[in-house]
Amino acid sequence: MPSSLKRMILGSPLSTAAAKHERLGRLTGLAVFASDALSSVAYATEEILLVLMTAGTAALTLSLPIALGIALLVVIVASSYWQTIHAYPSGGGAYIVAKDNLGRLPGLVAGSALLIDYVLTVAVSIAAGVAAITSAFPPLFPWRVTLGVLCVLGITVANLRGVRESGRIFAVPTYWFIGSLLLLILAGFFRVLTGTARPLPPEELQATHTVSLFLIMRAFSSGCVAITGTEAVSNGIPAFRAPESRNAGIVLAWMATILASSFIGITYLSHVYQVVPRETETVVSILAQQVFGQNVLYYNIQAATAMILLLAANTSYADFPRLSSILARDGFMPRQLSNRGDKLVFSNGILILAGLSILLLIFFRGSTHALIPLYAVGVFLSFTLSQAGMVRHWLKEEHPALHHIALNGLGALATGVVTLIIAISKFTLGAWMVVVLIPLIVAGLRQVRQHYDRVRARLSLEGAGRPRIGKNPVVVLVAGIHKGVVEALEYAKSISPNVTALTVDLDPTETAKLRLRWAEWAPDVPLVVLESPYRSILQPLLEYIDRMERQGEGRYLTVVLPEFIPSHWWEHLLHNQTALLIKAALLFKPGKVTVSVPYHL
Repeated sequence: MPSSLKRMILGSPLSTAAAKHERLGRLTGLAVFASDALSSVAYATEEILLVLMTAGTAALTLSLPIALGIALLVVIVASSYWQTIHAYPSGGGAYIVAKDNLGRLPGLVAGSALLIDYVLTVAVSIAAGVAAITSAFPPLFPWRVTLGVLCVLGITVANLRGVRESGRIFAVPTYWFIGSLLLLILAGFFRVLTGTARPLPPEELQATHTVSLFLIMRAFSSGCVAITGTEAVSNGIPAFRAPESRNAGIVLAWMATILASSFIGITYLSHVYQVVPRETETVVSILAQQVFGQNVLYYNIQAATAMILLLAANTSYADFPRLSSILARDGFMPRQLSNRGDKLVFSNGILILAGLSILLLIFFRGSTHALIPLYAVGVFLSFTLSQAGMVRHWLKEEHPALHHIALNGLGALATGVVTLIIAISKFTLGAWMVVVLIPLIVAGLRQVRQHYDRVRARLSLEGAGRPRIGKNPVVVLVAGIHKGVVEALEYAKSISPNVTALTVDLDPTETAKLRLRWAEWAPDVPLVVLESPYRSILQPLLEYIDRMERQGEGRYLTVVLPEFIPSHWWEHLLHNQTALLIKAALLFKPGKVTVSVPYHL
């Protein structure tokens, strides 16, 4: 990307010293890290109802006890992570906790599960946000995939601009959604208490399944998407201002309170107003119409819901790059992912997250309901490993506190059971993809680590001798004689007294002219002419270099390539790329060094 265009889109670069000023306060931290969890209120109730409605109208009453069970799980998970935040003040993500306390393999499983979950979070949030838009404006429904891709690109640019800027951008929509949702719930309860509620006529749903334990498990597992994102605060502790753990803990408590109360409120009102999901309209949209009517307040709810869902993906944009950088620092992912960009964000991780999310949106055609079965398996697996790791953490202390062990043990047990429920009940609906993908990613991470270990061993100085100074031969490739070649010859003679010029005979007439001019301009450098009956430049050159290697002329052979650099980019298209091909061919030959000597036109 040209520098001027990059600066216009992303802004001016930030110095490393500015990192501390990019930290987040509590209010901005809630907007950045809680938007994922809070936004799930917009579709968690709907996912429960979609499962229950297959058992007929009467089964919809089960939504309330299921919602209460999920709200209790929110409290358990949040309380467990509150302890993690204070035990790991530098960042207590599932990968770190599991690796430190359970070992490398459980840590990699937790890390892989979270990487998958972060990508799915972006795809699900964007798809649900677009669904809120198309509910209010049905003609846009056929364009949902395009809208989703555009939203991902917009959020990507916002995050590439830096942590503090993205926090400011996303703070307003988050608090707008919280206020709008509170208004909807209070207005809905007010109508119920005053007897002015307008429930929808009861729908006679055709039962295709019976009410069974398996159906209830499926509904419960679908509603558990409300808990995804709870771990984001503990992963992002380093992004908070000092004292980091205290601020992160307060944000986690705020988030859990808002999440549990609003989820129960929406589920209760959906039951009272007899809301049933529709293919082209969300439950929140239907409920808002019944409470407010189709007026400004209704469109306010839809706009706020769409914004929070679209921006809920921002939580993953904060955590996916950070987790990738930690894995890269430990040698399990490419090193480039551990480097911060101009704006002090992990730019490479952000771009990878955006690309994978766009692929998911396109593959699943922007459907929230198609993506949900893949969702939550990974995050609950990481919950379980993190909480089990915390139990081990407390047990390793000299005087372990029983209440710490009990709370994290309860969290591990509860999330472990939910993981099994989700994996079993949604296996055939798509969860199998995640179950298969996690071990594949773990294997890939281990391969990357093994590669870095091999490289480290090969580069080790142990047993290596001192650098030796030798007179290694230098070959200068020429096609003619001009200023660029003269400069290349001067450079070659500066690094070795053993210099040979090399040309390939493609045209005997031109080669004869070159010999005459060479005797005039470079008589002190021998010119070797290689025959090429099949007009290949590369093959005779490689054969000559192999002959020199067999003759043992020095430890290294330097191949000098005179290259002229045009003043405009399009002028490169007017010249052949022989030098590039030669460098590519010699790259994999040990003991061969290629040097380009540029001559700027």
